[in-house]
Amino acid sequence: MCAKKLNDTDIMNLLIDTALKNGASAADCVLSRSRGVSLTRRLGKDENIERYEDFDTGLRVFVGNKIASVSTNESSESSIKDVACRAVEMAKIAPEDQFSLIADQETLQEFPINKNLSIDSYDDNEPNIDVIRQRASEIEEAALSVKGITNSDGADASWGEGETLLMTSNGFLGSSKKSNHTISVVVIAEKNGKMERDYDYSSKVFAQDLKNPQTVGIEAAKKTLARMGAVKPVTGKYPVIFDPRVSRSIASHFASAINGSAITRKTSFLKDMLEEKVANASINLVDDPLLKRGLGSRLFDGEGLGTSKQTLIKDGVLQQWLLDLSSAKQLNLKPTGNAKRGISGPPSPGTTNLTLMNGKETPEELISNVKDGLYITDMIGSSISMVTGDYSRGASGFWIKNGQLSQPITEATIAGNLKEMFMTIIPANDLDYNQSINCPTLLIEGMTIAGN
Repeated sequence: MCAKKLNDTDIMNLLIDTALKNGASAADCVLSRSRGVSLTRRLGKDENIERYEDFDTGLRVFVGNKIASVSTNESSESSIKDVACRAVEMAKIAPEDQFSLIADQETLQEFPINKNLSIDSYDDNEPNIDVIRQRASEIEEAALSVKGITNSDGADASWGEGETLLMTSNGFLGSSKKSNHTISVVVIAEKNGKMERDYDYSSKVFAQDLKNPQTVGIEAAKKTLARMGAVKPVTGKYPVIFDPRVSRSIASHFASAINGSAITRKTSFLKDMLEEKVANASINLVDDPLLKRGLGSRLFDGEGLGTSKQTLIKDGVLQQWLLDLSSAKQLNLKPTGNAKRGISGPPSPGTTNLTLMNGKETPEELISNVKDGLYITDMIGSSISMVTGDYSRGASGFWIKNGQLSQPITEATIAGNLKEMFMTIIPANDLDYNQSINCPTLLIEGMTIAGN
């Protein structure tokens, strides 16, 4: 007789039940299934095609205040029971952790899931390989058609979908399904023996929201050609303007500095700044898990708490930390529904759709007010201390001269301190939701630029 095939809910129930029967006081389980296709096309030919299907399950068990986490991609009944038993035995010899916990019924009721709300996180129209190939072909052909482009480093098109389920021994069961479509291209220009390269891309939940492939290809070509003849800047202290494709890194530094894990460890330069002014009054930072068609949208977090839009910084004043259950308990605060959970590790605080909101001025207006400065379009490497705020990164882009973009710049190093940088940030009004972290063009005064 063939063994009964277990469905996803059966697997999770069996893991938790086995753990409880073997001495666990509580347990939670996360199960993930994903699949997708990616294709790379270069100079009119397919260079690489990948198709993937993944299945993973993670179990966290509690024996009092002792905790262990395990993961598996097995789905047979015997294997699942073995995994659960091993997890309990591991937990018994683990060190005490008085702050880790699963959400009790009272907390789950305090943070209900808005099941009537649609976040449009899943596109059920699966493209076939011909459609994906066509997207890659169109984006590369458009880029190569631009005069001056001499080579391609490849065009990529991909589609993927995934479903994540969370179950706890307290009776919570939730499911989240997501999709993603992406196109990108990198092209090269060469003149007098010198080469430059640049890229453009588009990534969306729904295929219909993707930028036109031809438009993306042409933009990549224009950006590449604009970099020709780049020189090192003159060392000094200047205003710096971050293009949106690099400015989101500044928003991510805000998030790292107010992450509950960093606050409990006292490893953030903003650790004592709750309800204090931490940025220019024009700065408003929000995390919105309920954003329609947002790449990071979700109705519940990694611990089963219903999510809601969070205002993190309002008019430059820090409103709250990003908290999961553990960090909230340590700080004697309420969680914020920001727990993120992987397969093999415990939850930790994180963002969903993190957005630094628009300012009042256009990017052109910000640029026009700069006599000498740097407009950054690309950054490499980093030396950033979240303890002190010290900041240093390699950068390239364009010199700003008398309010106009002029000479392309390469091999620059920008440096400052994030605490001071945050106080001078001025956002433009060109916000676009391309990623799970989104930010408009940003002006930061008085940064050190090293070059010649």
